[in-house]
Amino acid sequence: MIEDPPLLTIKRRFERPSAEIISAFSGVPVSQLVDAMGGRGALHHAIKPLSPSSSVLVGVALTCYCGPADNLAVFGALDAALSGDVIVAATDSFAGAAVTGDLVLGMARNKGVAGFITDGLVRDVIGIEAVGLPVYCAGVIANSPARNGPGTVGFPVVLGGVTISPGDILVGDRDGVAVVPRLEAETVLARLAVVRAAEQDLDAKVGQGLEMPEFANVVLKSDRTRFVD
Repeated sequence: MIEDPPLLTIKRRFERPSAEIISAFSGVPVSQLVDAMGGRGALHHAIKPLSPSSSVLVGVALTCYCGPADNLAVFGALDAALSGDVIVAATDSFAGAAVTGDLVLGMARNKGVAGFITDGLVRDVIGIEAVGLPVYCAGVIANSPARNGPGTVGFPVVLGGVTISPGDILVGDRDGVAVVPRLEAETVLARLAVVRAAEQDLDAKVGQGLEMPEFANVVLKSDRTRFVD
């Protein structure tokens, strides 16, 4: 006979980045961060901030897998959360019920959680806006979930097309969310400095009237471009 799984499997201890590393990502636009990671690392376009007024997010991933129509693992994550963590709730993109609402998110805020990200849906929009916690989700529905499990906390999940491990750094703004693998954080910061300098330079040139960047001019004037008009 196959044994029933535990309702929750929770891994509380995992490596988190230093406060200095996390702080270095504060205020970084998601688009620049993605450029520093080779053009990838952003979650699926459907996962967007619920409220534009609460769309700035920087924190450490605390992952949980809820599965469809269940949120028991969210409570497990809430129990394990430290100040500055971002609860990441994977639902297999289930669209039939919300994974959380304003009351649970209020409890998360009270624990010092920095935000909530899910590939599923949420409910109680007015209440969530009053809580003030940055919430990224795929949409809104009033249907409520069960609390039956099974679920996990503190293990890697796939959410929005990206593998997120506990301890990764999450940065969000109105463009969406970027995932910085914990072990690559310092390398990404070094590349980010180059990206930001290049973007500032190009921004200044656009302000001065630039109509076409030099790299595009080179291609357009080379034999790699064929005009057929």
